[in-house]
Amino acid sequence: MNSQVRQNFHQDCEAAINRQINLEMYASYVYLSMSFYFDRDDQALHNFAKFFRHQSHEEREHAEKLMKLQNQRGGRIFLQDVKKPERDEWGSGVEALECALQLEKNVNQSLLDLHKLATDHNDPH
Repeated sequence: MNSQVRQNFHQDCEAAINRQINLEMYASYVYLSMSFYFDRDDQALHNFAKFFRHQSHEEREHAEKLMKLQNQRGGRIFLQDVKKPERDEWGSGVEALECALQLEKNVNQSLLDLHKLATDHNDPH
């Protein structure tokens, strides 16, 4: 069924938003893994656990906002499998923060690419 609200919403932009949703969910999943790693009795870095749990919630909120946008624009949400984190052990707090920084850079680059795609298709939203 076609959406009645869809207007000037290129299918490439719709697909890119779905990919961004998946990436945000992946980031949330990674941060959740980090959170519970540092919450273990052999790590006991509870403030790291709290920090990464907050990051996980924030990334999930980003995914939900993109899903809301997709619906508002008349697009369709196609959820994909969320990839498991690259690792199960996160080492020291510093090592985990370095991984988190790289993850944030990847998410940010993906958002920049999404913005460029939308601009190329004259999509002001």
